[in-house]
Amino acid sequence: MPGGRSADLSPLVAVKVFSAGTAGCLADLVTFPLDTAKVRLQVQGESTSSVNGHRVRYRGVFGTIVTIVRTEGPRSLYSGLVAGLHRQATFASVRIGLYDSVKQLYTRGAEHVGIGTRLLAGCTTGAMAVTFAQPTDVVKVRFQAQVSLPESGSVKRYSSTIEAYKTIAREEGIKGLWKGCLPNIARNSIVNCSELVTYDIVKELILKHHLMTDNMPCHLTAAFAAGFCTTMVASPVDVVKTRYMNSVPGQYSGSVSCALTMLVKEGPTAFYKGFMPSFLRLGSWNIVMFVSYEQIQRAVCLIDDD
Repeated sequence: MPGGRSADLSPLVAVKVFSAGTAGCLADLVTFPLDTAKVRLQVQGESTSSVNGHRVRYRGVFGTIVTIVRTEGPRSLYSGLVAGLHRQATFASVRIGLYDSVKQLYTRGAEHVGIGTRLLAGCTTGAMAVTFAQPTDVVKVRFQAQVSLPESGSVKRYSSTIEAYKTIAREEGIKGLWKGCLPNIARNSIVNCSELVTYDIVKELILKHHLMTDNMPCHLTAAFAAGFCTTMVASPVDVVKTRYMNSVPGQYSGSVSCALTMLVKEGPTAFYKGFMPSFLRLGSWNIVMFVSYEQIQRAVCLIDDD
């Protein structure tokens, strides 16, 4: 395309931001039941709350999904989906769509990009994304964690996504919508670095050593590696984030208090509650997201060329 580097940069950034947001929404649609199961397993055990005197228990990923479907109906697996799509439309667009641009900014156009620069770019876009998308994440977690058993007459915590935003702001103040922002920044900086840097490096190595061409099998391999590494690194922070964001006012004084309470009452294994659904979800999410991201970018660029 004519016009040189500066003329090409803006359309390229716009394409990446659009592609990342769209791919993130597609990935959420596919993997949302796994994410709901993960949240239920993570919050289980944080209190002695019960429904009609019977404590709700979940065992395993698919056991949790079956229990939710049997007791609450299949729609409960997608509770919070609207907030989840709100989140991806803003969150993925920033953290993934701007990653290459921030990386280029830090390297000032240099060809060689070290791992330190990649990590710094991942932390930067991850923190930026949380700043924009935190309220959507709070509402999503609240919806996924709430249990509704029709036969027991229990009432859901929130009846709709918009009502949840309004209720949290009214009862907990505007800062309630940014509850858990610091642990979420920590969590998403780790996730972003693990996801994007792993995908970036694995894809680069595959292409450098001519193991595959820049096609779908290459993207699938790099995405699977990114999902596995991310789950290993981010699970403890993710559990603390989920517990703290779902807590009622005054339950924890902060994210550190939440982590310490978990450690004392439930032991270190509590930080890896929901690990399998986290891996299943992140692995499948990364595969759907990165493959979609690459294909959407190519499709949009072809349309632009035409």
